[in-house]
Amino acid sequence: MITMEIELKLLLAPTDVAAFRRLALLRQFTTETPHSDKLCSTYFDTREFHLKAQSMELRVRRAGAVWVETLKAGGQSSAGLYQRHEWEARVDGPQPDLAALAVLVGAGSKWHKVLTKPALAKGLAPIFDSVFRRTVWPLRLPHGALVELALDQGELRQGDLREPISEVELELKAGDPAALFDFGLQLQAKVALRVGNLSKSARGYALCAPQPMSAVTASSLELASDITVEQGFRAIVGNCVTQMQANEPGIMGSNDPESAHQMRIGMRRLHSALRLFDKWVPFPEALQGELDWLTGALGAARDADVLADNTLVKVAQSCSKEAELSPLKEVASTIARVKRRQAQTSVGSVRYSRLMLGIVAWLQSSRWHESLNESRREALAAPLDKRAAKILVQRHQKLLESAKGLKDGSPEELHRMRIAAKKARYAMEFFQGRHPTRRVERYINALTALQDALGWLNDAAVAEGLLRQIGKSHLELAQSAGFTRGFLCGRSRHDVRELARLWTQFSAIKLP
Repeated sequence: MITMEIELKLLLAPTDVAAFRRLALLRQFTTETPHSDKLCSTYFDTREFHLKAQSMELRVRRAGAVWVETLKAGGQSSAGLYQRHEWEARVDGPQPDLAALAVLVGAGSKWHKVLTKPALAKGLAPIFDSVFRRTVWPLRLPHGALVELALDQGELRQGDLREPISEVELELKAGDPAALFDFGLQLQAKVALRVGNLSKSARGYALCAPQPMSAVTASSLELASDITVEQGFRAIVGNCVTQMQANEPGIMGSNDPESAHQMRIGMRRLHSALRLFDKWVPFPEALQGELDWLTGALGAARDADVLADNTLVKVAQSCSKEAELSPLKEVASTIARVKRRQAQTSVGSVRYSRLMLGIVAWLQSSRWHESLNESRREALAAPLDKRAAKILVQRHQKLLESAKGLKDGSPEELHRMRIAAKKARYAMEFFQGRHPTRRVERYINALTALQDALGWLNDAAVAEGLLRQIGKSHLELAQSAGFTRGFLCGRSRHDVRELARLWTQFSAIKLP
């Protein structure tokens, strides 16, 4: 049969399993006595991972004497919420029946074409296994949502490699998907649960072919020509959240500062998106406060990394003082590592998971409608095109007005100009599909060059405060820290003149 699987995945420490089983919330909403089964699954693909490349996953699962094959394909995930097409059928043994699946999928679909290719049947083989015990609680939540809660404890296996499984899955059987998040937040208030952004199959594939952690930039955003303001808002905010979450593995599993930087960019884009639509979609103050907390944690790490790996390197190279500034750079690098670990702790915390769950729950539930009058509801239902055009003009005008700060070049005025440039660029990136590609690229490229120059000036201003702190806490470095501050101050005067040249180039470009 075919269904659209909608489930929320939460990770649970094995030491908290006993406490989770005792939760009164489970007894309060369960409709039947929970039952437990041992589930053994084998996942299939070709050696080249052809199914994975088509966003498909195929497994055969044994529960007792029953064998069931399952195909999942397409869909999306955000903050642990998975929405995928799913087809299931009983089979006679441990091998999948591709012909039966092709019938279920239906002729004409792109997945049917994949399943019926002779090369797939010839190359299909087991690639990894999962073995776990699943305890299931059928739940009826407030407002009528029917949910199946599954507690899975076991492991993934690929050859001699093992990966533990300890997670909670909330699968929606009927009702509003927002109910999954509401109940997830209730559970999280009782037991430490973190959002699980990787499915079992994704983790299994990672065992088969480990990939180095890498930073993830924002994915391209394509908005349909006929969508409403509210639909555009959902898509844009979802895109920002996806970028943030995509960088979690890099922050948690590596020392690369770029992952924290890209998550911070995702947050900045999210802030900008929320501001673009806040007249019609007010963001909850409690969530904004938590987002500010995370911004602070990642911002401190980014500022320290930039000082150690960028600003001090440029200063040393510019004045040929690598040896003299080496001790200063070493201390700055130590501070950066500490700040990076603190950011890692923040991202790995239950507080972070609660924030991400809260944002997506708010986005899924559309609860902003409760505080809107009729005119604002009508504005949300209006076509996005006209609103997007007005937003771009407004952002461009504010950037033009901010250029007055170039006259005196004070850090405060330059900071305001940098923020205006950032907002104009993000707005253009959100809505760029509605304008000729060449004109958009020209505008964004010129704006990016302007941002880079403003960013360097901001880095120099931030370095001033950090170097002052290092000079006070490490008296032996006070002289080199003072020299660097003086160098940056003198360099900034020159860079403001270069900024004026870039501004002249940008201001000659018309808004697409």
